[in-house]
Amino acid sequence: MVSPAQRRDFNRGERIARYCPCCLSDDLSKSPAVLMPFVADRALGWRPVEIDDSWNLRTIQNGHAYSVCNSVQCQSCGLIFLDIRFSDDELGKLYNDYRGEDYTRLREHYEPGYAAQNAKLKDGIIYLAEVEGFLRPHVTLPLKMLDWGGDTGKNTPFKTAATTFHIYDISKAPPVPGASFVDTDSMENEYYDLIVCSNVLEHIPHPIDFMCSITEYMTDTTILYIEVPFESFMFHNQSNPDIVRRKKHWHEHINFFTLNALQSLCEAAGLDIVEAKIETIVAIADDASIFQLACRRSSPA
Repeated sequence: MVSPAQRRDFNRGERIARYCPCCLSDDLSKSPAVLMPFVADRALGWRPVEIDDSWNLRTIQNGHAYSVCNSVQCQSCGLIFLDIRFSDDELGKLYNDYRGEDYTRLREHYEPGYAAQNAKLKDGIIYLAEVEGFLRPHVTLPLKMLDWGGDTGKNTPFKTAATTFHIYDISKAPPVPGASFVDTDSMENEYYDLIVCSNVLEHIPHPIDFMCSITEYMTDTTILYIEVPFESFMFHNQSNPDIVRRKKHWHEHINFFTLNALQSLCEAAGLDIVEAKIETIVAIADDASIFQLACRRSSPA
């Protein structure tokens, strides 16, 4: 029998996930899809091509060729995910200088109109009050805070109520006033009341390992705030037994979560969920929703 630790090792060591990234189940169903050309090019160097008669291919038809992948659904926890699991180096290529000039230029090439959309995204989220409202019963202000994957910190809750405001992020864009970047060495000597991990896990190839890394910087009293999108695709296909067959393309979000998947992920990472909620952001759209979780480290058995 393959142990959970062995299953995590298999997933880490292979390009294609053999087990569910959240619950490590092998009860998976698959359906063909394509990796969107921007992600394939920036992360992997794979560009779309047009096959014509000059290729002299006898058994392959002419046409446009894109990067083929699989959509995968875990039958145990419901996670839908891209079978390709990017390496650390590939993630660095994809997210370094995130939404900067080179990133935007390449994405605009493949997705005309993105540059205008990107300008709006830089304004920050419009539901920060809802995030702070969810967290307020679980924290005491003022607090010492770390935003793990927080970009510039513009979307971090309780910025004005933080005596310490650290950001750990690979993009290294200039932080907002009051925030400072830290690395893992400097974080070892810190204590945090609140660690924020917002809109990060949907990008992560190995979420259990990622969450275990975060727990190393938590104490028994630290609250970890997890936020991921309740993808509109998942929202509209919740009762569809063939949902995985409808997922035909993959972009930056490589994990589409369910609440069960998040619960399995937290359990695997040694976390107890203090509160979990689905919040609909009506100011955006009727189907614009997020999962919100407040977690603590699990008590020793």
